[in-house]
Amino acid sequence: MSGEIVDKVVTYVVSEIVDDQDAIEVNVVSDGDDAVVAEVRTAKSDMGRVIGKRGRVARAIRNVAGAAGDEEGLSVEVDFLD
Repeated sequence: MSGEIVDKVVTYVVSEIVDDQDAIEVNVVSDGDDAVVAEVRTAKSDMGRVIGKRGRVARAIRNVAGAAGDEEGLSVEVDFLD
């Protein structure tokens, strides 16, 4: 269980939101037997866009990542890091 689908989905969704696509970095790390954490980094100027008003965009990204994790039988957490 690698989180490969989660990585691809989160990278794609974030790349469609930001201006500086070259600054996107998504690392999916194991957090136990059946859980992963997707760590998302973007350019500082794009982080607000990724989080959205009241965290709505971030919540949507987490929901999509969770659905992708379901495909792999994984529990997914998404962290947005500066």
